[in-house]
Formats: sequence, C-alpha cells, structure tokens
Amino acid sequence: MSQLLRRLWGHINPRRRMQFGILFLLMVLASFAEVLSIGAVLPFLGVLTAPEWGFGHPLAQPFIRALDITEPRQLLLPLTIAFSAAALLSGAMRLILLWVQTRLSHAIGADFSIDIFRRTLYQPYAVHVARNSSEVIAAIASKTTVVVYQILWPLLIILSSVMILAAILVALVVIEPVVAVTAFAGFGGIYALVIVLTRKRLARYSQSISQDQDKVFKALQEGLSGIRDVLIDGTQAAYCEYYRSADLPLRRAQANAQIIGNSPRYGIEALGMVLIAALAYSLAGRPTGIAGAIPVLGALALGAQRLLPVLQQTYSSWAAMRSGQQALSDALDLLDQPLPAYADAPLPKPIPFQQGITLNQLAFRYAPKAPWVLRELSFTMPKGSRIGFMGSTGSGKSTLLDIIMGLLHPTEGNLAIDGVAITTQNHRAWQAHIAHVPQAIFLADTTIAENIAFGVPVDQIDFSRVRQAAQKAQIAQAIESWEDQYDTLVGERGIRLSGGQRQRIGIARALYKQADVIVFDEATSALDNDTERAVMEAIENLGEELTVIIVAHRLSTLKNCTQVIELADGRIKRSGTYQEIVGGAA
Repeated sequence: MSQLLRRLWGHINPRRRMQFGILFLLMVLASFAEVLSIGAVLPFLGVLTAPEWGFGHPLAQPFIRALDITEPRQLLLPLTIAFSAAALLSGAMRLILLWVQTRLSHAIGADFSIDIFRRTLYQPYAVHVARNSSEVIAAIASKTTVVVYQILWPLLIILSSVMILAAILVALVVIEPVVAVTAFAGFGGIYALVIVLTRKRLARYSQSISQDQDKVFKALQEGLSGIRDVLIDGTQAAYCEYYRSADLPLRRAQANAQIIGNSPRYGIEALGMVLIAALAYSLAGRPTGIAGAIPVLGALALGAQRLLPVLQQTYSSWAAMRSGQQALSDALDLLDQPLPAYADAPLPKPIPFQQGITLNQLAFRYAPKAPWVLRELSFTMPKGSRIGFMGSTGSGKSTLLDIIMGLLHPTEGNLAIDGVAITTQNHRAWQAHIAHVPQAIFLADTTIAENIAFGVPVDQIDFSRVRQAAQKAQIAQAIESWEDQYDTLVGERGIRLSGGQRQRIGIARALYKQADVIVFDEATSALDNDTERAVMEAIENLGEELTVIIVAHRLSTLKNCTQVIELADGRIKRSGTYQEIVGGAA
C-alpha cells in the first residue's frame, strides 16, 4: 500500500499539494481545540461540585481578579461559558476540517478522472485495439470514485484522526496518566489484532471488487449496445445471468469489507463503558470521595467519548483503504499512461501534400512474434486520384487504411507523403489532411449540425460551412425538409435516421473538416443497392481536388475509381483500372 500511495502522491498537482498543507494546519488547530474542550471540563466540573476548590486554586486567581469575583459561586457562570465556548470551538473546527477534507478528496478524484480520460484518448490506436473498452470505462466511471471514497477520503481521515488521537491522549495523560495509557494501549491493541486478522481477507475482497466491477460494466455495455440482437435472439436471460454472476459477488465483497470495517466499534464501546465504571469505583475509594472523583471522571468520560470514535474512524478508514487497494492500482496504471509529445502542443501545420501518397516496401504485424498482416506493399496514389481496395476478409485492407491514416506505423518500410516518410513525430501533421467515413458512422445524441461539425463546440460551429458540406454530401435537401432542419436531434447512435442518411452525414462531417484525403472504409457495404448508388453518387461529386480512398467488398462499388488494388494474404494480388480488373475477373 505504501508504494501505491507514493505513486498516488506523484500524480497530485502542486495546487492540490498546497491545499494539503492548509489541511495539515487545520488538523493541528482541530487537535488543539480537542485538547481545550477536554481540559475545560475539569475546572467546570470541579467548580460545579466544589466551588471553594476552584476559588482557592492558585491558577484561578488572575481570572478571579480580572472578573472581580468575590465569592466561589460566581465562578460557575464564566466557567460554564468557557466550557461551552471550548465545546463549540471544537465542534466548529471538526466541521471545517470535514468540509475541507471532503472537498479536497473529491477535487483530487476529479483531477484523476479527467487525467485518466485525457491520457486514454491520447494513447496510440494499437493500444486501443488491444484493450477492452469496458475496463477503461469502469476505471474512469467507477474506480476513480472508489479512489475518492476508499483511498483519499479515508487517508485524510486517518491523518486527522492520528493528530486528534495524539492530542486527546496527551490531555488524558495529564489528567490521569495510568488510566489513559492503559486504556489507549488496550483499545489500540484490540484494533491492531483485528487488523492482523483481517488484512489478507480485505486484500482478497479488494481484488474481487475490482475484477467484478469490470465484469459489470462489460455486461452492461455489451447487453445494451447489442440490444437489437438481444431482442431478436431472445438472449435477455443469458445477459441477465452474466450480469448477476458479476454483480452479486461484487455486492457480497463490498458488504463483507464494510462489515469488517465497522464491526469492532460495538465491542470497543462496551469495553469503554466497563472501563469508566471500574474507574468510578476506584476513584470513589479515595479520601476525597465521589465529589473529588467527579471532575476526573467527567474529563476521562469526555476524553473516551472523543477517543473511541476517532479510533474506530482510523480503523474503518484503514479497512476501506485495504478494500480499495486494487482499484487504486488499476487507476494508477491508467494514470501512468504516457502522454505523447504533441499532447500539450497546438495543432500542427499540415505537412505539404501536392504529389501523392507512396508505400515503400511496407510490412506490418501487431507484435514481434505475431504473423505478418501486410508484406512488401509498394505503390503510389497520386493526389486527386480515386483509389479502390478490395479483397476478402483478413486480406489486410483495414490495417492498410489504418497505416495510411497514420493510426498505425509500419513494422518495415514506410509511408511517404511527397517523399517525406510519416513517423511518430509528424503523423499528426499528416492526419490534418485526412477525414474518415467508416461503415458504422458514430452519431452523438445531439443535433444534425453538431454531428456534421463533430467535436467542434456549439458556439464555434460555422453553420454556412455545415450547409455547404450537407449540400455536397447530397443530404441538405432532406435535412431542410424536416421541421427543425439542422437542429433536428438524431437520437442515440442516430437511431432516427436511415442507413443512407447516416452515411451521408458521415460524408458531410468529412467535408466540414475540409480534408483533402477522404477514406471510405466499407462505408456502403451495409446499404441496399439503391441507397449505395445514391451515396456513391455523392462521393463522385466531391470534387477532383480531393483524394478518395475506398475499401469495398463488392467490385461494383469501385467502378469509378482510377485504380483498383486487390489484396490477398497481405500482398497485392493484382492492380489496374476497374475495366482491367473486371476483364481479368471475367
């Protein structure tokens, strides 16, 4: 745990560290306030039971003279006010401390959640391909919350509790040293024994909670994302069982961890009452009798009343941290994701693109020992050309597109733009030229205009440019026939639009970006023949200045391409014009 906490501290920014310093100062002040409130009860109860004792005490003489007190009973009112003020000050300080602890822990949690999301978005495409998105969603949405409630908040509670415990113990030692030390050692020993007995069990619960949270998010994401197939196939029961098998162990582990964290308090509180009773019996036998014992008993009872909850808070906070340990480790792994050099840099100036895109003996595989996906690819795509790729599933088409778009980098050979090789240092400058239209267009549950100008803040959208893009994509007429036109809400994942409309919005989105290379990755394969012809007509009318790259299963989709390349087993099987390929196929 100590190693995890050191990693955690490394991710806390300087502003939050300064706030930790302010919190530490508040902890010190709250500890002094606790000492003051416990110390004030002794003279208050002493004067309450024996006014003459207080009136004759040497330490009281300066106050007696300052307040012009002439008889013992007059001490009662100022001491009542002083005791009440000390109690109110102690309560106010703890309330302020609670407010600052809560705000700071949640602020740090927000910092972590935002940073994880940011670092995840900046990871290379190969990392995203190899990762289960439900695990990342669980870490951002759930595990950072666990870090707040089971790591940061308990840690701050432990720090403040330790300081308050030390202050209370010092006050009690001054009042009755033997009893105070014995009681603290006894209660502390019981908690230490419980910690030793439950430490491994809490670690198991921590791992179970983390793993089952991932499974819960996976079940939710898969079940709801594929709701059409779930409804058609009638697999609701299977997904419900999968969810139950993840959620039930999660709740059980959380409950067990909570029981372990809260159970010792009841036994400790009972033992505390027994201790006070035994102490009362012992003090009653002193020469001063019960009257002399009452102030000491009152101070010790008040101290115990403050001490026991603080001890329990410290223990339950430790238990919470142990049960959240695995979630913290998972969150820190995502916080440790490196950011690329361009993350904080402004958008780069686009790399010059006047001649064409060239692949030089390009080869690719996803891992050093993985099979080759692409091998010995060499060809040139002139600027303004229409290039079509075809091939069976697994031939390497999608991987090749990812390399052309700068999402993946060649294992061997290179991708060059006007003779300049694309590397990890300049790929963002190349991507400034590119727009992508996939088979499944992602549409946010916002307006048509916001989906066309995807990723642009609403107040920065150029609506005239939105209309121009829609016109070129041949969807403007349909949009402008709707009641709300460009303010029409598309529904979740564009459910209110037809397949052809979604594809043309995808084309309009690419045109809004004003890219000069548009990549269509099987963008029409899920459409019927009539809709495909309409979408391909829209593509044909995009303008000769644009370089268009199309991947398709059907050869007929590529009939207007200037060059068609067929891939097989990661190599170029044949290449030529559409007529040459059709003739060869015949």
